[in-house]
Amino acid sequence: MTDSAAAAGVPLSVDFSSPEDYFVFIFQILFATTTVLVAGTVVIGISATKALRLQNRFIFMLNTSICDTLVGFSVYYLGLFDVQDGYPSRNGTYGILRDLLGVNILTFLFAQFDRYFAVCYPFVYSRFITRQVVIGLNIYCWVYNATHLLVRNMLPVSKAIQLYVFSIVFFQLIVLIKVLLTVKLYVVAKYQVEREPPGPERESKKESLKIIIFVVISFLVLWCPSFVNITVRFFTGWGLTFRNEATNLFAILARFNAVCTPSVYIWGSPALREATVRTVWGRVCPRCRRRCGSSPKEDPRKASR
Repeated sequence: MTDSAAAAGVPLSVDFSSPEDYFVFIFQILFATTTVLVAGTVVIGISATKALRLQNRFIFMLNTSICDTLVGFSVYYLGLFDVQDGYPSRNGTYGILRDLLGVNILTFLFAQFDRYFAVCYPFVYSRFITRQVVIGLNIYCWVYNATHLLVRNMLPVSKAIQLYVFSIVFFQLIVLIKVLLTVKLYVVAKYQVEREPPGPERESKKESLKIIIFVVISFLVLWCPSFVNITVRFFTGWGLTFRNEATNLFAILARFNAVCTPSVYIWGSPALREATVRTVWGRVCPRCRRRCGSSPKEDPRKASR
């Protein structure tokens, strides 16, 4: 099978000469399918529920989940075929599929700032951070990523590698900012929100802070090994190398964010959980709809938050 595939085009990622090859191939199929199902469920749930689309925090969730769904589809190529989508490239996609993860890096950063201002400066936030501003920030994440990718592909390989290294350093700076913001959000969630009077608004703030803190922590844990390895390889020549994307443990860890992030969204938000059951899983399994009950009720006064 592998020989015939190689003669026709791109060979498979493994040659099935050992039990480990079968495990890698099956794992990539299951991983891609799980990512598409979980992230796609969040996309459909938010898109089909007007009460969620009106809230800024769910717009950020929608943007990251769209990106995660595309990452899941990309694994069907990056994980099942012999692909090295980097420098040097082999059967690559000009970095398009690999750089999908970069959209989430910027989106998470803007989402952290959004939650910080929403909780600490609610009057300024409600006046200036409108739904149109949030949508514009999410579009900017895609435009920046696409522009950077286009410029890098138009440059000579030597210059493209330098720009790629610069982007890695830039993202390390973003990671540092994310760490500081995570600590700040934790302090805000633990002390400032707890001092507010009990009510739906306080619970909404606690829920949104809990979700963004968990998402960012999981992101940092899963992304940092890949960041460190890439940095070490380009600056020192050391570091680990892998046969292809399917066997790249660090890339697999980074892509695991595409499963972890929407899972945290569903776990941390009862409104989103009910929306996904009503719009997706309730239609597949009617028993799930009966267990969940009626669709979520959102307070229109909090819609813009």
